[in-house]
Amino acid sequence: MDGSRDGSFDDAEKKMTWVSTEEAYAMAFRDMLQWAREHMDFDKTRVFFTSMSPTHGKSQDWGGAAGGNCHNETAMIEDPGYWGSDSRRSVMRVIGDILAGDDGADVPLTFLNVTQLSLYRKDAHTSVYKKQWTPPTPEQLADPRSYADCVHWCLPGLQDTWNELLYTKLFYP
Repeated sequence: MDGSRDGSFDDAEKKMTWVSTEEAYAMAFRDMLQWAREHMDFDKTRVFFTSMSPTHGKSQDWGGAAGGNCHNETAMIEDPGYWGSDSRRSVMRVIGDILAGDDGADVPLTFLNVTQLSLYRKDAHTSVYKKQWTPPTPEQLADPRSYADCVHWCLPGLQDTWNELLYTKLFYP
């Protein structure tokens, strides 16, 4: 089942309810905004929120072979309408709706949306070229896709662009 539980995990008698991923994300985002309202001086502090980065774990998302991932990808995705299965538009809509509505109106938050930008860069992950915690097994070496790291990103590269966006928002609001 997709979603999260709402309730107390310590109290076995309390009824647990399932909420959708979007609802859970909205609850957490609103809680973060409430915390900022209560604990931050907006005359001295700025609030930044960065969206999620994609993993590119399914090469069939961009027309690649089934079972593939970011390993051996050397070109970016050029389709401007591309949206991979590992990044939910519905969660991005939740953020936009909250920031545009009354819940986020009084918190001067700068939203750095790196999701769409990063979706195009299936070629920018560390893949098999990062230091592994343990040496890959012979089976893994025979199929590099099995241990490719498609979560982390290479530097220099895409993360530098994220940093440039942050720098621009910091010094040229």
